[in-house]
Amino acid sequence: MRHGSAAAKIEATPKPTLKGKSAIVTGSTSGIGLAIARAFAAQGMNVLINGLGEQTHIKRHRMAIEKDFGVNTAYSGADMSRADEISAMVEHARSAFGEVDILVNNAGIQHVAPIETFPADKWDAIIAINLSAAFHAMRAVVPGMKKRKWGRIINIASAHALVASPFKSAYVASKHGILGLTKAVALETAEHGITVNAICPGYVLTPLVEKQIPETAKARGISEEEVVRDVLLHAQPTHQFVTADQIGALAVFLCSDSGAQITGAAIPIEGGWTAQ
Repeated sequence: MRHGSAAAKIEATPKPTLKGKSAIVTGSTSGIGLAIARAFAAQGMNVLINGLGEQTHIKRHRMAIEKDFGVNTAYSGADMSRADEISAMVEHARSAFGEVDILVNNAGIQHVAPIETFPADKWDAIIAINLSAAFHAMRAVVPGMKKRKWGRIINIASAHALVASPFKSAYVASKHGILGLTKAVALETAEHGITVNAICPGYVLTPLVEKQIPETAKARGISEEEVVRDVLLHAQPTHQFVTADQIGALAVFLCSDSGAQITGAAIPIEGGWTAQ
């Protein structure tokens, strides 16, 4: 009888919920960011979308999220290379939702070229958008999270935060940097109910990856088909692309109470790439 009573007591314990929380997801007008935004909305979270694209397409995505999940959305076209615009984006989210509970730094760009011909302006842009933008956004949201004793920050890094590939000096440097930033801020916030983690995806067939296929083909002197077969999927023992929805599901888990003791972690989701 006592065993049954304990079981009944456990079942009666309210399940933690993310409903009503508010999130910023940068770079979320397509690809991984949009999948994360929709995964959050499916949990009842309000979401601020950020990124580039035609306004009609962005509006369509927002309307679909609101209709499908019954949540509120907002949009910021903030340039992730500008600290002032990032601060304004955070303030816009606060204005729309009252607070920012969750931040996902997903915005990123890529360029593929040998180091000796790698354009200096591309280096500067990649470091600004892939790394410095995360710093500016985290700096803006952490005070409020500390005050409320709860927060979740997820940095979308890459398998390239853990291992390198040729012809991607700026991207690899930025992703190694985002992992160091993740660990440092995780330690600073560990006693404030805040977790800070890095998701490290392998290749996902997003617009960013699609764009780098011809660039990689040119840099290596091979065909685009060979890039997909022998460069991209060759790196992943499963020989399959990771899906954006799988990354969205992982992000939801990290935001839940079940992920409350995971912080400062680099979590690979890359078909075994870094196990080699």
